[in-house]
Amino acid sequence: MDFEVLINDSFVNISNDESLNPVENKRVLSLLNDFEDGWWRYRKFQNFIWDNIAETALSFEERKCLVDQSHSILTAAAQNLRLTDKEKDIGKGSELAEIVLYGIMKHHYNALPVVPKIFYKQNSQDNAKGADGVHIVIEDGDFSLWFGEAKFYTSIEDARLSSIVDSVRNSLKTDKLKKENSIITNVSDIDALVEDEDIKEEIKKALSNKNSIDDLKPRIHIPIFILHECELTAQCDKMSDDYRKSVIEHHRARANSYFKKQVRTIGKIFGYGDVKFHIILFPVPNKDKIINKFVNNVEHYKEQ
Repeated sequence: MDFEVLINDSFVNISNDESLNPVENKRVLSLLNDFEDGWWRYRKFQNFIWDNIAETALSFEERKCLVDQSHSILTAAAQNLRLTDKEKDIGKGSELAEIVLYGIMKHHYNALPVVPKIFYKQNSQDNAKGADGVHIVIEDGDFSLWFGEAKFYTSIEDARLSSIVDSVRNSLKTDKLKKENSIITNVSDIDALVEDEDIKEEIKKALSNKNSIDDLKPRIHIPIFILHECELTAQCDKMSDDYRKSVIEHHRARANSYFKKQVRTIGKIFGYGDVKFHIILFPVPNKDKIINKFVNNVEHYKEQ
């Protein structure tokens, strides 16, 4: 992972409300970029986006055909980016956040990108629906399914958190989960990425629409990635313990606010306690600067 991990802990150890239940199915991850010559490292962050962009915007077969063709793979990936960020304010930065989430899933959670979601959104008539990221994590001979939510906000105060809870609630609907499962089993990427034949067959069997979603919920993880503008980061010009402590305190408070809203709003969903939730927080100094640079780079590669 290119970024510093500030918090990687169970919410059990962070929760400030003893009445909140359940808490054991939740985790908090806080990540931090660093500084150089008095500036937040924008170039390092943009490099992380472009280093991971192919896995979000191209299918496995496309990536395989472009192995060792670094320029070609970037231009091909750029063609599938929707650039909704430039067309309207709703969801501004969503594609960028999806790409960063994919990178975090790959490098922090060792996940397999079995559904390159930007590719399938671009090539589907139903491109507004579904999770922002679909991954499988294989560990100790078993697997788990990760259906991600990715947001890029100028603020993570309480008013913004409610919309995230609504997105998570929508993603947990049985018909939505079955649809995601169907996408996973019908794309060829899973055959190429999962090497163990026994686990591959177990995954396909578990995802069959003939089976109850209730049986699958203990395998489901929802990573909720929130890339957010942060005044603490904007005012800082070098890494320090004081800066780290301030961000940790801020992220612990936001994690508590978010999970309180989530439990009170959707905690009654059947099987809620079986699903694992991960809030992932990443502060940046200036959202517009990051998005504008990203859009300019995409336009450059689209024209190649």
